[in-house]
This record gives sequence, C-alpha cells and structure tokens, in this order.
Amino acid sequence: MKQYDVIVVGGGHAGAEAAAAAARRGAWVALVTQSLDHVGVMSCNPSIGGLGKGHLVREVDALDGLMGRASDDAAIHYRMLNRSKGLAVRGPRIQADRSLYRRSIHRQLAQLPALRQVAGEAEALDIKGGKAVGVRLANGGHLSGSAIVLATGTFLGGRIFRGHEREAGGRVGERPSTRLGEQLRELRLPMGRLKTGTPPRLDGRTVDWARLVSQPSDADQWRMSPISTGSRLPQLACGITRTNDHTHDLIRSGIAESPLFSGAIEGGGPRYCPSIEDKVHRFGDRDGHQIFLEPEGLDDPTVYPNGISTSLAADVQVAMIQSITGLERAVISQFGYAVEYDYVDPRALDHRLALAAIPGVFCAGQLNGTTGYEEAAAQGVIAGLNAAACALGLSPAIVDRATGYIGVLIDDLVLQGISEPYRMLTARAEYRLALRADNAETRLSSFAAEHGCLTSTRRDHIDSRDLMRVRARSGDTIGVDPDIIQEVEEDERYAPYLQRQAAEIERMRRDDNVVVDASAESLKSIAGLSNEMTERLLAAAPQTLGEASRVRGITPAALAALWLHARRRA
Repeated sequence: MKQYDVIVVGGGHAGAEAAAAAARRGAWVALVTQSLDHVGVMSCNPSIGGLGKGHLVREVDALDGLMGRASDDAAIHYRMLNRSKGLAVRGPRIQADRSLYRRSIHRQLAQLPALRQVAGEAEALDIKGGKAVGVRLANGGHLSGSAIVLATGTFLGGRIFRGHEREAGGRVGERPSTRLGEQLRELRLPMGRLKTGTPPRLDGRTVDWARLVSQPSDADQWRMSPISTGSRLPQLACGITRTNDHTHDLIRSGIAESPLFSGAIEGGGPRYCPSIEDKVHRFGDRDGHQIFLEPEGLDDPTVYPNGISTSLAADVQVAMIQSITGLERAVISQFGYAVEYDYVDPRALDHRLALAAIPGVFCAGQLNGTTGYEEAAAQGVIAGLNAAACALGLSPAIVDRATGYIGVLIDDLVLQGISEPYRMLTARAEYRLALRADNAETRLSSFAAEHGCLTSTRRDHIDSRDLMRVRARSGDTIGVDPDIIQEVEEDERYAPYLQRQAAEIERMRRDDNVVVDASAESLKSIAGLSNEMTERLLAAAPQTLGEASRVRGITPAALAALWLHARRRA
C-alpha cells in the first residue's frame, strides 16, 4: 500500500493540472491513469484558447499551471480572435502540434519531484467512516491518500456511437471506467449523462489546399505564457471551406441513422459546438456552415476539420466530406464519433470543488459538466490546490468571480448547475472589463503566492515583471516587455470605468460576507419564501447572500427575505 497526500484519477487536462498544482503546493502526489503515454493528450481539436477560453489559459498560467507553456512549446499557428474589439473580449488561441503538446506536459510533470505517475485503472474509492482514504485499482493494487481528485473526463461510463455502431469507451480505442461510475451512483451522488463528439480526421495530403481560403498565423510575436522563451516553431496556415446544399442533402439522407436523432444518446450535447447533423437539422436554410481545416502537426499529415463534429454512419461521413469544396478527394484517416458519459451535478460541490457528500474527494473537468480543455485545466488547478490544502491542513484556494474567469466558471457551476456542457464565454463575466486576458498575471500573482503554487522560477519572473510595470506607469518603457506596456496603457485608458466597476465589486463582496443558513429547517422558517425558491436554494446550498443572489431563478423578494432572516439571526 502506497501512502500519498493527494491521489489524482485521470491524466487529461484537468488531471495533469490538478496533480501538478497539488505537488507545487507541497503535497506528495500520485497521478493514476490507464496509459502514461496518454497523459496530456489532446483528445479532440488540436487547439488551445479562444473567446473566453484564452482568458482561462492565461489565468491557469498565472497560477503556474502547465497549459500556457505547453501551448507555446507546441504552437504551429497563433491567432488573436476579436482583434478588432477591445482587449477585454479578445481571445488568444493557438493551433498545437499534438505530439509536441503532449511531450511538453510530460516534461513539465517530470520536473516535479513530489509527483509520481501510476499506470492503472482506478476501480473504486476506498471509503472508511464516510471519508475517502484511498483508491483501489483494477489490478488489485491499492493507493492510500488523504485527498482524492476525480478527473475522469469522458471515461466514466463512456459509450462511443457512430451510426448503428456502439462500443464501450471513453475515447476511441480506450476502455471506459465502468466500476467507478457504478460506485458513485451507489453512493447516491446526483449524476446524469452528457454527450460530446468529434469530427472525422482527414489526410492533409489528399486535401486540395489551393481551393481553400488560407488563414495565416498572426505575424506579431505574442505568446500564451509570458514565461515562454525561445523562437516560435514554423507556422502553418489553416484552410477555410464551407458545406453546401448537396452536403446538407447527404446529411439529411443519413440523419435517421444518427444516434442523436434515433434516441440512442440520452445525454445533452454542447450548445456552442453542435454536430453538423444538428446544425443542418436546426439551421437547414443556411447556405452553408464554415469549416476550418486545422493541421495537427509539423510532421503529421492529419487535418482536423473544425465545424463538422458528427456521429453519422461511416459511409455518410465519406460522402459528406467529398461533397465539400477542396475535399473532393480527401481521405478520412479516422471517422468521427460521439461519446456519452457520466457527470456529477456540480451543485454537489462547494467552491473548493470538494464533494460535500464524501469528505476528501474533489472533482474537476468534464466530470463536473463542462466542455473544453481550458475549462478542465482551470478546474484542475483549483481542485489540486484544494486537495493539497485538505491533506496538509492549509487554507482553501477560492478565486471569486471578480478576480478571475476561473471564479466565474466555478461559481456558475456550483450555484447554478448545468443543463448542457458548460463552455466559458466572456459574456458570463459581469466584471469582464477588469478581467482581461492580458492582465491575468497582475490579477492572480498575489493569490498564487499566498496559496503556495508558484515555483521559485515563476516568483522571480513575476518580481521582474512587476518592476517593469512600475517603470511603465512612470513613463519609462525602455526594456519593458511589450505586453506590459499594453497592459498599463489599457489600465490608464479604462481607469474611470474600472473605478466604477471596483465599487460594484465591493458591493458584491459585502453581500458575500453575509452568511445565510440554507438548510431545509432554516428555509422553512422564513416567512414569504415560496416552495420554488426553497427548492432552488436547497439544490444550490449557498453559504452567503451573494451566492444566493447568483442561484438561477432566485427572485429579489426571496433575497430580501433571506437578508432579513440573516440579520435577525446575527
């Protein structure tokens, strides 16, 4: 039996970040995954960042996470989205060489001496006295630990669908984690099913690139992480094409075989990344749907056609692809598919991402009902920091929604729950003017230092850049990094609005200091509180008046009743 402070189950983006964050905070960590080679693998699209998502990457990086540096290590295409708009809503995004990205994650994890990677399948939690104390492996092994992070991705009860084809799996060619999912249901955790999907992969050597619109990489030399050094990799262009009426007719002809429409898939899919058959079904009157052909590597001919995720039958996928301009002779190297999997209702978690029902267990990533690498990584960092805090008796690490998109993400999840896979958008942040991607380091460096998640290298880097900020604010910009000059200029440009927003943030934080009792007994004693309001508050279990105000559907009258009740009890 091996004794650890923290055991992380799953080696995807959430698991890798959780394990690294816990180790940086001083915990002795085991990262358990079926295949060590697949730690940090990009399961779906070969890109990191985007609108809202790029903010999360920068925040993960500010907490000394892995994703930002891995992005720069592997970037073969940089693109700043929304460049014509203000910095608050711009989205840094890169296309990555899949192999180089995975290698960077492996290299960064290997540099953490307190982290051990364990090949194996976590079959069950070991629970004693109502608390999780370890993990049992399918091979008969056992790991003992004070805190456990579950970051199972799409593997918990995973099933893969393509046309009439069905198979158990969390990712194509990889078996699911069945027993662990069964145990969580037996423990009566609130759980459901969600769905995601991926498009067919193409052999780029069979694509007629001359017939596509070319989208080059950005010429200016920005990076995902300010700590990244060295020159850029060779940059590759993406290609843009569209579906057409013939494509849509082919899709309609095969839509009856799609598990999305036959009823085979019960789980809801991501609203902001629908399958191509769903797009055609819902928006059939459009002339076409845009497709971005994204190279997957410098030495890999595979191309990812972003925009046509599908679980149609294989023969329909072939016909569909070859009906598209530039793809008439394209060869499919891997067919698209959908995967349905278990998730835990995130309202069962607190803001540490800890399960209230099982002390010592934390959840991160798609298990919490989110979609996307970036959302997973953000949760992984926070779950890892808090698992280490649980094991070592340290203070919890909680980012509020006025400090970062990470705070917005977690606050939305634990208070509102989800009805579909949650994707980060800048519109979800009410204080987005202050939460720019370019100032993530400034916003979160003190939080990172307070919670012990910075390496000495990162601390030295932050100290150096803070001195640059002081100089830039005084007008001395010689030798100051260009991104810092831009950050200081934006702060000055928006100073009046930021001051106004600071007052709003202060009001929010005052409400977050008003403690409320959302237990069933307390809520039933509040006069004028309807059954509907009581049910919503019980499901979300807010700890403060501020949290109650962010529960979906809570009325001003209900908040007033809660506030009055809290004052009488004070």
